[in-house]
Amino acid sequence: MTTVTTTVQESFSTYVDEKRQQAVGSPQLERIAADDPATTHTRVVELVRRDGGVVITGLIDPEHTSRIRKELQPAFDADVPDKSGFFPTTTRRATGLLGISDGCVDLATNKLWIDTANEILTSECRPWYGEKRAHFVSKPILAGTFGFQIGPGSRQQDLHRDDSDYHLPRGLDSCMLGMLVALTKTTEQNGATLVVPRSHLWGEERAPKNEEAIAVELEPGDGLIFGGNVFHAGGSNKTKDEIREVVGLFMCKGFMRPEENHWLAVPPEKAKRLSPQVQRLLGYGISPPAVGFYRYKDPMQVLFNVEDEETVQL
Repeated sequence: MTTVTTTVQESFSTYVDEKRQQAVGSPQLERIAADDPATTHTRVVELVRRDGGVVITGLIDPEHTSRIRKELQPAFDADVPDKSGFFPTTTRRATGLLGISDGCVDLATNKLWIDTANEILTSECRPWYGEKRAHFVSKPILAGTFGFQIGPGSRQQDLHRDDSDYHLPRGLDSCMLGMLVALTKTTEQNGATLVVPRSHLWGEERAPKNEEAIAVELEPGDGLIFGGNVFHAGGSNKTKDEIREVVGLFMCKGFMRPEENHWLAVPPEKAKRLSPQVQRLLGYGISPPAVGFYRYKDPMQVLFNVEDEETVQL
């Protein structure tokens, strides 16, 4: 039975690869060099808005790449397999990267990345207060920071849009921007990220097909910047001994949080005396599918040992 299943999977993988080869004329993502004077944040923004994403070659140097790998390894070693099935059991993950890696802190403040995120995600409003008009500017904040080690045998993720977490009606500009940086060489064979170029322009009713996706191969230190409304997925690692290692930083609009900071006003040691209903009103729960998790767990479980019909299993 195992042999038959493996044969079917290999045949399907071959079919998809052939379809991708036939789609050479379809939209691609441009590759621009970080050290090219023409690579400004204005150019990056232009390409993200046109194609959905862009590859920045040489975004960080080899020393920076090695430092991040060394700092994240203990977190990868401590990870447990994903029970939800979204991540293959052969994938190891790290979260909260800015708390465990100074190299990731430096990456998060990379000027090209920050300037691009600010240009795409900054929000402005000009409300009236009586007959006086105010002007407020809200800059983006980190939505999530993740590291991944994708081992041999890892299956392909489903193609998805990251901003589906925020329940946005399609047609609006995305509220998110992502950046994946390769820590090891990533190829189509070892599971390079799949992207469907220009899928950020699609309507809500159009589903992505695997043959529409391209594998974005990266050298260590290269970065892929893409909108939260672009269909993408981690590829399948078809190698026998290669581990693909990447880090991902994701920004969201700065107003996408409560008006009041409830976690400071009612910290966990006080909130644990309240009912699960009140704890969730304060924002300790998860907004499905995944907004508000902690180490891929529902904080209600971690902080208050709450397991009920509203608990989100990740």
